[in-house]
This record gives sequence, C-alpha cells and structure tokens, in this order.
Amino acid sequence: MSDYDILFEPVRIGPKVAPNRFYQVPHCNGLGYLRPRSHAAMRGTKAEGGWGVVCTEEVEIHPSSDIAPCIEGRIWDEHDVAGHRLMTAAVHAYGALAGIELTHAGLDAANESTHLTPIGPSSRGVLGGTGFEPVQTRAMTRRDLADVRRWHRKAALRARDAGFDIVYCYAAHGLTLPMQFLSRRYNDRTDEYGGSLVNRVRFLRELIEDTLDAVGDDCAVAVRLAVDELLGPAGITHDGEGSGDRRPVGRVA
Repeated sequence: MSDYDILFEPVRIGPKVAPNRFYQVPHCNGLGYLRPRSHAAMRGTKAEGGWGVVCTEEVEIHPSSDIAPCIEGRIWDEHDVAGHRLMTAAVHAYGALAGIELTHAGLDAANESTHLTPIGPSSRGVLGGTGFEPVQTRAMTRRDLADVRRWHRKAALRARDAGFDIVYCYAAHGLTLPMQFLSRRYNDRTDEYGGSLVNRVRFLRELIEDTLDAVGDDCAVAVRLAVDELLGPAGITHDGEGSGDRRPVGRVA
C-alpha cells in the first residue's frame, strides 16, 4: 500500500463527495465573464486531467464590486448564470465537483466601469484601480452591511442554480470585504463590527451563516481565510491580533 493512496480516495465535503483529494483552488486566469466558453474549456481540461474539485476565480457578486479593467467572474444577476453553467457542465462531464468563489472587493473595487461609490469598513483611498484616479471609499453603514449580505445570499442561490457544488465565502489576500473587516489595517470602526477580534469577525460569520442557510442542503460551503498574512505585526497573524498598522498593501494577483 502506497503512502499516497489516500490522495485518490473519495472525500466528503458537506453534502457532496469529491472523487479524490486533488483540489484546484480558486485562481484567476483573465477569462472570467468576458470569455465564458474559453473559461469553461480551461476548467474542463483540469477535470479531464483528474482533478476531483475544480474552482472558478473570484466571482463578483454585485456591480459595486467591479475591479475593471481586470477581468474576473461575475454573478451580478440572472444573466450571468448561463455562462457559469458552461463551466459546471464541463467540470461535471468528468465526474469532478465545481466550486465558485463569491467575492465583494470592497476597498479594492474602484468601480471604474459601473461608477458606483466604492464601499468598505472605513473611508479611505481604494486599494485597486489603475492608480491614476483619486477614488475614495465610503464607510459602510448598517444598511450597506445588510445589502451586501443580501447580495451575497442571492449570488449563492444563483451559484446553486448554475450547478456549483461548493460555494465559497472569501476572506483572504486583502481583496474582499470580510477580510478587510478582519484587518485592523483597514478597519477602524468603533461599532459592533470593529475593535475586538470578535467584532471584526462578525461580518464574515454572518456571511457564512447566510450562505449555509441559503444552500447548505444542496451545496458545500467553503471558507477561504487568511490565517497569517506574513506581514509581521502589520498584518493578520495566526493569533488574530496585528499591531493596527494601516499601511496599504497592493493587490495580490
């Protein structure tokens, strides 16, 4: 018996079973919403090659999370579902599971094509964009928080309807609202969503609970979380308590 046999055994993920332990995590490829057929073919090739789980890149849940000119996935409304069905069908054709990484970029979204005011935990300059335009985010109100939760839930339901088996809540790489709330570098709130770690994790916990409630019987729910940013005391560390240094960090590809 080989030490590696376990890699080829099925594994249960929530209500789904992956055929093996080879898991292609979400990653961007520049195809996204612009070239859905090419995107489906690329992911399908991975499933054909034997990966048990194949995921999308980050997929925007709402126009207020637009990171143009970068091209990634979108699931803004029902019109986007058909493109995602191409990908899930290509992956399912070879017996693999399909995962989708739902994303709201928050402070990282300059909204250059939608021209919506960027939102984030605090009011500050955007982290993304082309770098040539001054864009300031608006600190999120409780109404904004409720809106994002509603958008995320609707996106999760669209993902289920598109045939995805695994739905992500994404809180890593500094790219998403949940992680920006977790980070003292970006979150200087004094309400129940700021300050202590319990408060800063509240928004992510709510998104996880909302997603489980929406699709938990039909899809697995995954969480992509930054445990340590490897930035020393300036970033999130394994114990969850950075120094509070708010020096900006650029976008991670």
